Amino acid sequence: MKLLKTSISALLAAVTFSSGALIISHRAFADSTTTKIAPSKTLIVNRAISESEVLAAQKAWGDALVAISTTYETKGLDAAKVLAGKVIDAAYGYQFGAVLFKPTLTVAPQTFRTTRAGALAYFVGGDPAFPSDAGFALKGWRKVEIKNAGIFISGNTATTMGNVLITDKDGKVTIVDKTWQFLKDDNGNLRIILHHSSLPFSVK
Repeated sequence: MKLLKTSISALLAAVTFSSGALIISHRAFADSTTTKIAPSKTLIVNRAISESEVLAAQKAWGDALVAISTTYETKGLDAAKVLAGKVIDAAYGYQFGAVLFKPTLTVAPQTFRTTRAGALAYFVGGDPAFPSDAGFALKGWRKVEIKNAGIFISGNTATTMGNVLITDKDGKVTIVDKTWQFLKDDNGNLRIILHHSSLPFSVK
């Protein structure tokens, strides 16, 4: 228990109008008190993101990509689309508004997928509004490995940059350069609010 000796001084201003004139009166007072702070079970709200939460969110994204791919192979497109919708709703922040999503294999004029519909079309295709999408998540993926070059955590946001290695059912590995930014929501869940993905540049 701590004893804090405090001296409190306050200035009160009373503002009135009389005959169109502004009149301000001041009254000062001083008080000296002893404040006792007793130990208690205080509810603490901490919305800061930890490194372990970031790594768990990245792993969940990779596991979900594999799950959508295998669901497509065993249960068909409709089941894969339902699962992809659930993944987007759980992992991304479209409920907050636009997500800054630039997928790996998109072209103008639909390069950026700031809406849920655009993200869903990219992952599973089948949307006539996005005719170029064949379904990135339907390509027989079996394994996802994430190698972060760096993680920048600031309060309730975290930004990561690095490589994602995706292995298909034939053992072929595709490497993409990826940046994510996560935001911790009111329920303590990490949501992707920025997702930029591209193929590594190669000198010809």
